[in-house]
Amino acid sequence: MAATPAPHREYQPRKRLFIGLLAVACALVLLCAFLLWWVPSVGLENIHPILPLISGAVLATLAALIVGGLSLLILTLLTGRDLFFSERLRRVVIKALFPAVIAFGRLMGIHRDLLQQSFIALNNQLVRSRKLRVAPARAMILLPHCIQLFDCPIRITGEVDKCLRCGKCDISALAEMAGRRGVEIAVATGGTLARKLIVEKRPAFILAVACERDLTTGIRDAYPLPVIGILNRRPKGPCLDTHVVLDEVARVLDEHLQP
Repeated sequence: MAATPAPHREYQPRKRLFIGLLAVACALVLLCAFLLWWVPSVGLENIHPILPLISGAVLATLAALIVGGLSLLILTLLTGRDLFFSERLRRVVIKALFPAVIAFGRLMGIHRDLLQQSFIALNNQLVRSRKLRVAPARAMILLPHCIQLFDCPIRITGEVDKCLRCGKCDISALAEMAGRRGVEIAVATGGTLARKLIVEKRPAFILAVACERDLTTGIRDAYPLPVIGILNRRPKGPCLDTHVVLDEVARVLDEHLQP
């Protein structure tokens, strides 16, 4: 008996988890900074009275940068606007904070998928805050191979022109949606092919559909290209006859494509 698709809310990642862990990690850094200043201050004062002040000023500046960056990140998420250095914040989140938060979350016993979902939601919000609009010819939809029907006799990789449009999987509807909008659409069997397609097509915006692991890897590999990630639905388990919410794909395209 086929498994019943999970409710839609299970596929709605929450960026608050990533932000919450980041805030806890930030608090721990501040605590460590305070201890690093307070513990040796007794000895530093004996060397020279001004050394504790210098040490405190350096650590206070570091703490201010951490708190300021986190505050700016939260404001960007709350307002949905491109505030000052949101693209630089995205770089910091993707390149530096993500590995640290993943490691910290695992120490706290939080499932990796939940952390990756939160990261994807956070990335999507930062991309949306830029209010990016690109020409359809400069956009690309990247799909995982598992979205194609498993027993389909025609294997689609790269281009989707071979699709017979039988309607048994979401490839047909997605191809028609992309065709109406003039958007490039491709199916990638893995990260290597996805990177090859990106290099060949040189898109200015990517809408990617995949599981948590592949989306996370793809977003990080594609940086600085703006990527909006949409989680696929897996009623039969991972990597088998997966689906995507078509309305969500259409909404993202309408939001980021020029008329």
